[in-house]
Amino acid sequence: MTKNSTTYKQCNRCVMDTTDLEITFDANGYCNHCIEFFRKRPKFTYQGKESDEALEKIIKQIKRDGRGKEYDCIIGLSGGIDSSYTIYVAKQKGLRILAVHMDNGWDSKEAVTNVKNIVNKLGIDYESYVIDWEEFKDLQLSFLKASVPEAETPTDMLILSALHYFAAKYNVKYIIGGGNFVTEGILPKSWHYNAKDLKYFNHIQKTFGGKRLKKISTFGVKTEMYYKLIKNIRMVYLLRYAPFTKAEAMKILKENLDWKPYGGKHHESIYTKFVQSYYLYEKFQIDYRRSTLSSEICSGESNYDDAIEQLKSKPYDLVGIEEQKQYISKKLDVPADEFERILRLPPKWYWDYPNDSKRLGFIYDTYKEFFGEEKLVFSKNARNFVYKLFLRLVILAVYI
Repeated sequence: MTKNSTTYKQCNRCVMDTTDLEITFDANGYCNHCIEFFRKRPKFTYQGKESDEALEKIIKQIKRDGRGKEYDCIIGLSGGIDSSYTIYVAKQKGLRILAVHMDNGWDSKEAVTNVKNIVNKLGIDYESYVIDWEEFKDLQLSFLKASVPEAETPTDMLILSALHYFAAKYNVKYIIGGGNFVTEGILPKSWHYNAKDLKYFNHIQKTFGGKRLKKISTFGVKTEMYYKLIKNIRMVYLLRYAPFTKAEAMKILKENLDWKPYGGKHHESIYTKFVQSYYLYEKFQIDYRRSTLSSEICSGESNYDDAIEQLKSKPYDLVGIEEQKQYISKKLDVPADEFERILRLPPKWYWDYPNDSKRLGFIYDTYKEFFGEEKLVFSKNARNFVYKLFLRLVILAVYI
């Protein structure tokens, strides 16, 4: 059911549906998500020789800017498929990598094992960014009490904080992200609102939290633009330029790095697994598998009929879910009955709370216009000119 309709509808091409309250459909019954996916696919997925040449240019640029430094790039490593395969590809290309793991206390045993195996077998350096548990626990509870889908916003924000912290510490100019368009090209804004909106973030913590955040470093647009425009740190996504299928990536990781599977997408984190498979499904009727399956359908990695069949079952283990809830409530120091009360609160959405959606949209759209990855290699004079021009625009958008 969309914002303006109470009628259920599912896309005729992918499996996105009106559990995304902002979804729209064209005359053919195709949703805005798959329409946008096909528009972007040539730019964000592997295109043969053209992508090979673009990747080589990017690798050369990263190596050139890394001269005289200890590392060429920073890569976040969760132990999941995407980040693990990204590190593998980067190592194969001869990059000197610092792997960074953001430890928020929720790693699965499989994730811990994968991180250790990858670091040891590839012979790369590793840093762990450990978060203050008491503050982080309070922050996670705040988002649960706010009753919004973005229960993982605290983790998403702090991953960015950790990566940029280490990039600045070692004067590294490139953070290589593990995201890929093949399995992540479709993700509704209403399911996963911007983790960098500090107006939204701070309002939720102030309203529902019990602690002031003294040890946790937030990461909003001002901080991001400082790193981008003053420290000249860039985010690059190698899997947009390399051949990538989930099945082939898993095969390579298992054979070469003794990588262990952990279940569904992002289930390398115990808490993320709970949020995406149970919390979103039961509170908001959001089946996160729809996003991944729709991306894979549009990429040719899956087919519509198989996706529909998968969606007939619930996304969580009916037998183990009660034990999982008990584990999470205990770790969060919340009595089981209080935890159940929080989970049953009426659903809310990002637009129900103060946010900076419009202003952030302008800033990021403008940034992408100037600094798309295809424009990674600038002459020094052109780069300085564009930085100064964009900086003026950001100052106007942020401070006025």
